[in-house]
Amino acid sequence: MISMGSRRQEAVDDGEQSLIGPPSATDGDVLDRDASTPGFVYVLAFFSALGGFLFGYDTGVVSGAMLLLKEEMNLSALWQELLVSSTVGAAALSALSGGFLNGWFGRRVCILLASFIFSIGGFILSVAPGKVVLLVGRITVGLGIGIASMTVPVYIAEVSPPHKRGQLVTINSLFITGGQFVASVIDGAFSYMSHDGWRYMLGLSVVPAVLQFVGFLFLPESPRWLLQKGRSQEARQALSRMRGGRSVDEEYDSIRTSIEEEEKEEGAGGVVIWRILSNGPTRRALIVGCGLQMFQQLSGINTVMYYSATILQMAGVRDVKQAIWLAAATSATNFVFTLVGVWLVERVGRRKLTLGSLIGTGLSLTVLAVGFLLSAQYSPPTTLHPVDPQNSTCRLYGFCEFCMLDPNCGFCYRENNSRVFDSSCVPVDQASTDQAAWGSCSNQTEASKSPIWAYNYCPTSYSWVVLLGLILYLASFAPGMGTMPWTVNSEIYPLWARSTGNACSAGVNWIFNVLVSLTFLHVAQYLTYYGAFFMYTGLVVLGLFFVQGCLPETKGLQLEDVEDLFTGPLCSCGASSATHSGQVQYTRVNGSNRLTSDNDDSDVE
Repeated sequence: MISMGSRRQEAVDDGEQSLIGPPSATDGDVLDRDASTPGFVYVLAFFSALGGFLFGYDTGVVSGAMLLLKEEMNLSALWQELLVSSTVGAAALSALSGGFLNGWFGRRVCILLASFIFSIGGFILSVAPGKVVLLVGRITVGLGIGIASMTVPVYIAEVSPPHKRGQLVTINSLFITGGQFVASVIDGAFSYMSHDGWRYMLGLSVVPAVLQFVGFLFLPESPRWLLQKGRSQEARQALSRMRGGRSVDEEYDSIRTSIEEEEKEEGAGGVVIWRILSNGPTRRALIVGCGLQMFQQLSGINTVMYYSATILQMAGVRDVKQAIWLAAATSATNFVFTLVGVWLVERVGRRKLTLGSLIGTGLSLTVLAVGFLLSAQYSPPTTLHPVDPQNSTCRLYGFCEFCMLDPNCGFCYRENNSRVFDSSCVPVDQASTDQAAWGSCSNQTEASKSPIWAYNYCPTSYSWVVLLGLILYLASFAPGMGTMPWTVNSEIYPLWARSTGNACSAGVNWIFNVLVSLTFLHVAQYLTYYGAFFMYTGLVVLGLFFVQGCLPETKGLQLEDVEDLFTGPLCSCGASSATHSGQVQYTRVNGSNRLTSDNDDSDVE
């Protein structure tokens, strides 16, 4: 009898063969490597990934829109934080509820629901008369983002052939970064409008939302969900359509057998999350899935994406529009290197790609930290200490670095041939505009000497180091940690737990998204900017140990076989490791990852 480990190893080997050479005549298995992937699967992936595009667009567009909104609607700092974080918070809640919706109504209906919510939210944002209605629109959009973020990867994974699954699921991440890039370009283009430019920025999301809704009216449901609900005839028809009319008997029978075995072992009743936690393999899969999503956010990605223009300004980029366009360049880097991830995922594998990404991310965060450290060490001193009628702490700061870290202060200076002189730290009236602050600055020096008002940045010659660090960060993060948490989570759960498992992991992603995005400015204030990025570097190192010890390789396996990777007592992760409480051991066999058992006599290297 062929062991499960041997069957898995053959599947992996076959997957590698399909990428490096022509398939053999005996490869007529469920992977269908004897024929090209039907074009209809790419159509499904495209319309599904529009949800990812909307995810990226709506989370990315607010950074540029906020520059116009805070002036036009006179938004306080609290309202600015609410408009940014409300979308993320709503997404966390709807992602957690998305597991129930997916299990009850199906993947197709949930994607239709998400695109409908996106359309309504985009319309509200485009016509909002005030900040309260604007907040309602941002919350509405967040509800759509949460449902889409956990449904789209599941749907793509379930309709894809195994040898293309990783690539097609990663397309969703490509569309997320594409949405962020398009949003940054739209922000730059409409930043020149003197009035209502933010309405176009926020409202244009309606276009892809309507396109996705119309497209999914004509697309099929996931065959796996249909079989789970007993709609076998519809499932066979949908699967046949997705495989281009070829024979689907083996794949269909494999899915049906897996579902029947799950029903016998687990029963039809019970709360799904409790079944997940009480089932060892599925519980381990959930830990891996949630851990990947947690470390994706703790790596600081949304600090970089939400605050990229702010970070560049902190690094010394003086012009606001220049900072916006440089932020668009970093978004372009994110998009381009996500394409690299799409190309590598089925060649290198999920595990190696994630490990390499974390190493590069840690090194680039170190470059960012060093850039801010150099700026701090060579921060220009304050040479003038005028009498402050407000008795603020600004006049006590001896260097620009400390003045910049205080949101109530700004740096006023003159410059000649890149040499800073006649500088002072002066208070900022929080109810005033930058022009009033400029007047305050002018009062501190001789007006004829053209003083420069620097709020939230210090004059420095090390801006290029920070920009280099940002580009290296996104080039390292995008192919692996930007894409693999979503790809792996779409694969590692059995069918009965797939919706709930993805809902939990997506919820973890959004919760840590809120945590990181809402604490960055405060962390930077207390630890300094270089201290904040050194902290993220340390968190990336923890993530590297987690992935090294816990993440198995899923490349080339059918979804029904992936769950066996987490079956105790032996579970392959490609590295020697063990967790005694869960009786999980990770072994490398003959140079490849595989599951072994007590009855397996294979040699272990």
